[in-house]
Amino acid sequence: MAGLIHILVRQGALPFARAQQLAGTDREELMRIRELLAAGELSEEEFARARATEADVPFVRLEDEPVDADILARISVTFAHAHELVPLRTIEHRGLPHLLLAMANPDDVIALDDVRVAYGMPPYIVVATASEIHATIDRHHRADAEMTELTSSLTVEEAEDPDDGSFNVSGGGSDEDDDAPIIRFVNLVLGQGIRDRASDIHIEPTADRVRVRYRIDGVLHEMPSAPKAIQSGVISRLKIMSDIDIAERRIPQDGRISVQHDGRKVDLRVATLPTVWGEKIVMRILDQASTALKLETLGLSERNLTAYRRAYTKPYGMILVTGPTGSGKSTTLYSTVAELARPEVNVITIEDPVEYRMAGVNQVQINTQAGLTFASALRAILRSDPDVMLVGEIRDAETANIAIESALTGHLVLSTLHTNDAPSAVTRLVEMGVEPFLVGSALDVVVAQRLIRRLCDRCKEPDEIGAEALAAAGFARAETENGTLFRPVGCAHCAETGYHGRAAVHEVMTVTEEIERLAVAHASSNDIARVAREQGMRTLREDGWAKALAGLTSVEEILRVVI
Repeated sequence: MAGLIHILVRQGALPFARAQQLAGTDREELMRIRELLAAGELSEEEFARARATEADVPFVRLEDEPVDADILARISVTFAHAHELVPLRTIEHRGLPHLLLAMANPDDVIALDDVRVAYGMPPYIVVATASEIHATIDRHHRADAEMTELTSSLTVEEAEDPDDGSFNVSGGGSDEDDDAPIIRFVNLVLGQGIRDRASDIHIEPTADRVRVRYRIDGVLHEMPSAPKAIQSGVISRLKIMSDIDIAERRIPQDGRISVQHDGRKVDLRVATLPTVWGEKIVMRILDQASTALKLETLGLSERNLTAYRRAYTKPYGMILVTGPTGSGKSTTLYSTVAELARPEVNVITIEDPVEYRMAGVNQVQINTQAGLTFASALRAILRSDPDVMLVGEIRDAETANIAIESALTGHLVLSTLHTNDAPSAVTRLVEMGVEPFLVGSALDVVVAQRLIRRLCDRCKEPDEIGAEALAAAGFARAETENGTLFRPVGCAHCAETGYHGRAAVHEVMTVTEEIERLAVAHASSNDIARVAREQGMRTLREDGWAKALAGLTSVEEILRVVI
């Protein structure tokens, strides 16, 4: 390993003084280098290039390498993931056929022996990053084919009750139950949804099939469907996993599933809904590993982040985040709480449901059947000496009034509200029955937001949109002088969609004295919006346009989410 550290220093990836701190045995040095990778001090590509140099083999980017699906299909997904390798195709080397094999660790001689036996030819090794290897395996060895093959022969089978509350959906498990077709089908659906970065999984009974859809980057994508005959078995299996009454089919029910996927725990929030063709199940994937909990990563512009930070660093006042369901309001609030949660600060949240467990935060789950509503819980936690309170949603006048009064009596209150833009939050609170002078006094800032799809960095292309088309969309050609517009194309990395990941557009309105006076005067949301824009507020559309000019998204995507 001394050679690997020397290579990293020579490449400029590690300062010499830092490399000296890593000195030790080969095993100790490798562990310390992996710690640098986890901490972000060393990039995965720099590490992979150093390994390639040390082993005297080429380094490749897998996005540029064609993959023979038949070659890849000859080894198991579990083996490929475990040893971080992917067979790409056969090539001719020195007049003989070789297997082009991408590996993260070219020193894995056990895996090399197994591959040589499986393919009956010597491997020609290249090095790639571990993340690209895993992504390539998932992209080319998806569960779709196995799901299609499985559903063609499925019969109705009832799943047995599992031993504990955690289920392995990564594949390759040793549990005998995993061999049952229905359990395999459910595990495939869950595992593929998590791998595809889906936010929701829909299991929908129809007249003759069971439809499966994933919501990826805010858009639903249909997957291979299942026979109608297995509908009751699949629904029963999911109900058992989420601890829901399988005998009750007439009313909606809620539950939660904890699964193990690729060595990490992922929670799913489950909701059932009776339909004319049977119970529909929607599972929200709560994967905290893929959710940013830092405000800097949420895409707030410098002006918006400064205004927002000025509000949440105050010891009291109210902050509202508005937008429709699925617009990322909870992520923004969780990111704010993550910055506020310190040993000297008492943070209490009231949520329905509690989506993410946060260390150092007291989280209260609403239970309306037991009489624990937002209003009653809010009154109770005021007696628990809170500094910061997060109210999941302001739904009624009682909750709104208690939250406003809490903000006026020395507490910092964060909450959400369903309005189309930031100025409408002021009029909405007044319409709910809060006195206008209290709204103006308590409210510090309102953030309206929407989620947009990010353009895939690997395939996006410059977009020459005509002046007429831009004018019809409400934009001016002259404004494009400050940046370049791009359009989606589609590649293997983004599953041919042209988009990969999501970002947010924001509208941050600081409640100034002028806006406070407008609230007291029962002014309309249009009047409040006009004054807010005069004071520097950038609307959702304007923020979206800025992100389009920065190459983050397309004009079509902005028009899709912003009126």
